[in-house]
Parts: sequence; C-alpha cells; structure tokens
Amino acid sequence: MKEKVNLVQIIVSGLISGCIYGLAALGLVLIFKTTEVANFAHGEMAMITTFVSYVFLTSYGFPYFVSLVLSLIFATIFGIVVYLVFMKRVQSAPHLNQIVLTLGLFMVFNGLAGITWGNQPFSFPEAFQGDSYKIGNVFITMNEIFIVILTLVLMLVFFVIFRFSKIGLGMQAASQDTMASELMGIKVSGVFMAAWAIGAALGGIAGMMTAPVTFLSPNMMSEILVLSFAGAVLGGFVNLPGAVFGGLLVGVFENLISYYIAPELRIVFVFLLILIILYVRPQGIFGGAKIVKKV
Repeated sequence: MKEKVNLVQIIVSGLISGCIYGLAALGLVLIFKTTEVANFAHGEMAMITTFVSYVFLTSYGFPYFVSLVLSLIFATIFGIVVYLVFMKRVQSAPHLNQIVLTLGLFMVFNGLAGITWGNQPFSFPEAFQGDSYKIGNVFITMNEIFIVILTLVLMLVFFVIFRFSKIGLGMQAASQDTMASELMGIKVSGVFMAAWAIGAALGGIAGMMTAPVTFLSPNMMSEILVLSFAGAVLGGFVNLPGAVFGGLLVGVFENLISYYIAPELRIVFVFLLILIILYVRPQGIFGGAKIVKKV
C-alpha cells in the first residue's frame, strides 16, 4: 500500500513538472511550426524575463501578479526585438544558419545575465504561499494547483486563437506554404514576429514557474530547455497539444526514474525513451506526415 501511495505522489509531482516543460515546449514548437527554426535561445530568453520579474518584485515592490503581467509584456517585446533585430535579417538564409544564430544568442544572453545580475542564485517567490493540501493520499500545494490551471487555461486560449483568430489562421497558413500565404495577402513577417512574441511569453511563464523550485540564476533554464526539447520531440515538434503531452510524459517519466533508479540518470533515460519512441514512430507521437514548405 505504501508503494502505491508513493507511486501516485510521484506521478502527480511529475505532472506538475511536466506542465512547466509543456509550457516551454509549447513556445519552442510554436516558433518552429511557424518559422522552422529551433530556438536554442528559448531558455535564456525565459531566464532574462524571470530576472526582470524579480526586479519588479524586489526593486519596485510590485505584487506578484502585477510583476507577472509586466514581465509577460516585457517577454512579448523581447521576442519581437529578437525577431526584428536578428532573426528577420536571416529569414531567407539556410535553416542551419538560423539555428547557429540562436545558439549565439544563447551564449550572449547567458553572459549578459551573468554580468548584470551575477551568478549567485536568488530565491524567487511562488505565486501562492502556504502548506500542502492532502487530497486522498496525495500532497499538493496551492502553487502547484495554480501551475496546472495555468497550463490548462493557456492550452484552451491557444486552441481558440489557432482555430478562430486571424493571426492563428495566418500562422497555420505560413507554416504550410510561405509563398502562397504571401500571395493571399498574409504578412508572413508579421506572423513570424507574432510567433516569436508569443513563444517568448510562454517561455517567460515557464521560467517564472521554474525559479521557485531551482532558484533564480543565469543557468536555471539549461536543464529545463533540454527536457522541453525532449517533450517537443516526443510530441512531434509540429503539434501544439503534442508539445504539452510530451512535456507531461517527460515529467512523469523522469520522476519515476529519479525515485526508482537514480536522479543523476533521469536525463539519460529520458533520451533513451525518445530513441525508443522515435524508432517506433519517427515523426513523434502526434506528428503527422511531413509538410514541405515552399519558399
């Protein structure tokens, strides 16, 4: 009976972590699905947004949720600036060149954060403070409930945006055929900019949910980025619900490995799981037939 109780707690804790991975993976997949660029600077952009939130909280004394909103506004502008200043200039370059640029941005943003705020870890507050609640045989905090609700709400918002809004339909069109989208009057550069803006905001949310657990530092998102990429790959890397599901799967799986085998082997086993799934289904769990974009 004790083993069963532990197993349920491990799965629930893994789902909480998986929500964070899913949010970060959602931003990765959104940018990749729209622009076909894997943004390796995604985690560092999220980290900088989290530091900005920390400044709002400590230097200006704003309440948590005011700081959250202001930080997401910053993240949106940050994503737009990164696209306009860097990515738009290489929009027509080979995708490998664009990926290398994001790796360069990764190093630049990490270095700038270290120079600005130092490498000493900071304590970052949770959205909701308080003791754990016992639901059945599972202990869960109000902050963890908030993370789950936030993930579900964002999934619903993105479903509505992509199904019914003009910008969502434009992203779907641009992801399938860039040239045809331009001929139909869709401003592809505007769609790409929106993808970077929304992706940066999603990464920022993941960063602010991660910081209370891992402490705030320039390297806080390195492992999260790896696990988010893993979740995105499992989901198919072009499927938004698949990104969230992949993140949840990674969260539960790594928790099981940490508890029953060894914490230091969890990433090894996560990538072993990816190898097995991609061997059976190369396009990922939710990936469909490959769509070749015309440029």
